[in-house]
Amino acid sequence: MSTMARPSTKAEQSLLEEGFDVIVGLDEVGRGAWAGPVSVGVALIPMKVPPPDGLRDSKLVSEHHREALFPLVAAWCMDWSVGHAGPDECDQWGMTIALRLAAQRALAGLTCIPDVVLVDGGFDYVTEPGNDDAGTVQNPRIRTLVRGDATCTSIAAASIVAKVTRDRMMRDLSESFPAFDFDRNKGYPSPTHRTALAGRGLTAIHRRSWSYVENLPYR
Repeated sequence: MSTMARPSTKAEQSLLEEGFDVIVGLDEVGRGAWAGPVSVGVALIPMKVPPPDGLRDSKLVSEHHREALFPLVAAWCMDWSVGHAGPDECDQWGMTIALRLAAQRALAGLTCIPDVVLVDGGFDYVTEPGNDDAGTVQNPRIRTLVRGDATCTSIAAASIVAKVTRDRMMRDLSESFPAFDFDRNKGYPSPTHRTALAGRGLTAIHRRSWSYVENLPYR
């Protein structure tokens, strides 16, 4: 388990002081993968109950410990959800819109209605361009937070539920494509993944518009 500083609720507390009530954290996983969905997690945390011990950005936690954390985080959260956009949607719409679709599906899966969404990173991929209705039920306000997955508790919780949910999907899919080692690489490039692509070509779950496809001997 990482010894790095734990994320805090400083961002959530600041928004509560601004007068907002329902504040959720949001994070994505799978943006850089070559296969499988891009997934977005969203989490509403209890401000007066400490998080499970070891809660961190999912990238700082081993797969074994993420799996152990997942039921604890899921039970601790007041509400959480994960949304996905498939590889076909990544190809059809591009990554920004695919992320937006996954985020909208995650938010739609909540039982609560957020006032504000804390998004990891410096880019709001949740709000549709030209949308002037920010702050409404359908379009909550967005606050971006660089390194939010490492510093913000609700975003860290969202990163754990998103990562574990997507990893489990990729392990299940690996049974249909054993040569690609998806149970270990989760659709990201790896030596085994690259070798399988060169010898077998694309599977049904690969993103076919990514630049790596251009160098394949056949598709």
